[in-house]
Amino acid sequence: MELAARVNQVKYDVFRWRYGLSVPKKLALSVGMAVVVGLMAQVRFPLPWSPVPITAQTFAVFIAAVLLGRWWGGASLAIYAGLGWAGVPWFSGWASGVGATGGYIIGFILAALFLGHFTDSYIRSRSFTSMLILMLAANFVLIYIPGLAWLWLWLGLTKGTYAGFIALLGMGMLPFIPGDITKAVLAAAVARGVTPKLAYNGEADKDKWARWRLP
Repeated sequence: MELAARVNQVKYDVFRWRYGLSVPKKLALSVGMAVVVGLMAQVRFPLPWSPVPITAQTFAVFIAAVLLGRWWGGASLAIYAGLGWAGVPWFSGWASGVGATGGYIIGFILAALFLGHFTDSYIRSRSFTSMLILMLAANFVLIYIPGLAWLWLWLGLTKGTYAGFIALLGMGMLPFIPGDITKAVLAAAVARGVTPKLAYNGEADKDKWARWRLP
C-alpha cells in the first residue's frame, strides 16, 4: 500500500509539474516528442500494393497526447508535420514532403488534440477502458478520414487514376486494422499506468472520480 501510494504521488507530481511548465519548456518537450514520433515512423513494414506502410508511429502519437495534453500534444504533432513537410527527413523511411501519407499526418494532429483534451479534462478518461475507446475513436475517425481522403486525391494527382472505394480501403485502411488495435491496446495500458487518478488541472469530474472504479 505504501509503495502504491508513493507511485501514485509520483505520477501526480509529474503531471502537475508538466502542466505548470513555462512555454519554452513545454515547447522543448513538444519538439522532443516530435522526434520520438519520427523515430517510431522508421519502424515500418512496406506493403507491395500500397504507398502507405505499416508503422509504429500511431503508438507514439497516442502517448504524446497523454503525456503532453491537448495543446502541447497537438503542437508536438504539428511540429512533426510542419518540419517534415518543410524537408526534415523524419517521416516513414526517412522521407520528407507531402506524400501519400499526408492526410494521416494531419489526422495525427487531430488525434493528439482530441486525446490530450480528455486526458487533461477528465480523470475518468484515464482508465484503460475509457482510454482504449478514445484511442480507437481517434484512430478510425480522426486519422483515417483525412488519411483516406488525401490518399485518394494523391493517387489521382500522381498516378492519374482515382481509386475506387474498396480499392482505397485495401490500400489505406484494412491491412492496418489489426496493428492499429494492438497499438491502441498497448498505448491505453501505458496511459493507464502513467496517468494520475487525482486532479492536477481542475478536471471537470474532480469531485466525482472517487465514486468510480478505474480499471
